[in-house]
Amino acid sequence: MNRYLFFLLVGVTIVLKGCNLAPQYTKPEAPVPTEWPSGAAYRGTEARADLPAATEISWQKFFDDERLHQIIDTALNNNRDLRIAALNAERARALYRIQRAELFPALDAVGRGSKQRVPADLSRSGQKITAEQYSVDLGMLSWEIDFFGRIRNLKDRALEQYFATEEARRSAQILIVSGVVNAYLALAADREALKLAESTLDAQRRAYDLIKRRYELGLASELDVNQAQTQVDTARRNISIYTQLAAQDENALNLLVGCPSPVPKELLPADLHSVGPPKEISPGLSSEVLLLRPDVMAAEHQLKAANAFIGAARAAFFPRISLTASVGTASAELSALFNSGQGTWGFVPQIVMPIFDARLWSAYDATKLEKEIALAQYEKAIQTAFREVADALAVRGTVDEQVSAQQSLVNALARTYRLANTRYSKGIDSYLVVLDAQRSLFAAEQALIAIRLAKRANQVRLYSVLGGGSDQGMADPGGS
Repeated sequence: MNRYLFFLLVGVTIVLKGCNLAPQYTKPEAPVPTEWPSGAAYRGTEARADLPAATEISWQKFFDDERLHQIIDTALNNNRDLRIAALNAERARALYRIQRAELFPALDAVGRGSKQRVPADLSRSGQKITAEQYSVDLGMLSWEIDFFGRIRNLKDRALEQYFATEEARRSAQILIVSGVVNAYLALAADREALKLAESTLDAQRRAYDLIKRRYELGLASELDVNQAQTQVDTARRNISIYTQLAAQDENALNLLVGCPSPVPKELLPADLHSVGPPKEISPGLSSEVLLLRPDVMAAEHQLKAANAFIGAARAAFFPRISLTASVGTASAELSALFNSGQGTWGFVPQIVMPIFDARLWSAYDATKLEKEIALAQYEKAIQTAFREVADALAVRGTVDEQVSAQQSLVNALARTYRLANTRYSKGIDSYLVVLDAQRSLFAAEQALIAIRLAKRANQVRLYSVLGGGSDQGMADPGGS
């Protein structure tokens, strides 16, 4: 018993002080400029000290709309994609705990009993006998002493893979939050466009009725009546189109929310004006903020996992030492099993030294290639993130001018439409001028809605591509 404890303590000491053959990990340089792009498209997008960074403001504070908060909360609780990502993270954590447990011996209690009849010609006494044996043992079976760090590197690999899946879960949450908001905004924009189409239809019907009466009185031509009819039919078609789009937007929102029942009607927006604008955020002083994005952090954890796997592959070239030990009691009679003097013990050390195995070199080469692949994926993740933020900043720097110019255009075309109507009613111009003015005004109003939607959607996109919209906590992988 004392020898068993001695060797056990020696084994634990060796494990704790063993060497590690994994390469020293060095964080790669980001393959992007340290500063955000500058130029005419990026005016007004500079970092501001009075504005929070995307990762410093929760989505509850970023989106200032209580109805939207309820929908996002429901989506985070019910969305199947996010649930799958969370379950993947839990599975990775369980696999890490399994791998970590390999560092420690597993103790088992084993009870055995056997009863065997031996014929006379096989018995040492020359008489037939019935042999009985009973034993109870407590011990460990083939505990590998991790002298060269093979198990520890596999444990580190599993840990980094857990971290990567946890970051993937955070990325999924960002996608869900931004997806819900974008679907909400798209529904608001299409409902606003539907209102515009309905008001246009009312105006066109009034114009058609007026022109038809003028035609009946001989004050307008049949051509004017037909042209007015085309505008009525066009407006009817537009109403049908935007009714369809609004219904599809609701379907998309319901899918993202993931509830058995649709989103309550009272939570849905009437138009873009009814949706509270999001908070302004700062892009940060440099592109280093991209390193905090969940997808970039996940790629780095995969790189660290590949680095640890190289250490495990290197350790495979060195001897593997394992111990099997047990203490217990044994007896030929069950009643005497625990009597004094029936104690047993066993201690079986084993060392396996690889002499020639071509697979080991191929496996080692494969782990190095996996690290190169992980490095390229990490660098690509940073480059993609930089491009996404730069694109969002370019929209942010120009969209306000687009909204202003389009609003001015709508105002000018509205005046043109009123003047054209007046001139037609006085017989100065033909109805074709009115039609052209009306078409131009309707197209400009549709474009204004689209630009305002693009501005809101870009605010959401900038927030998400800078890493906002996810919780910052990470579960303890060693916890229960």
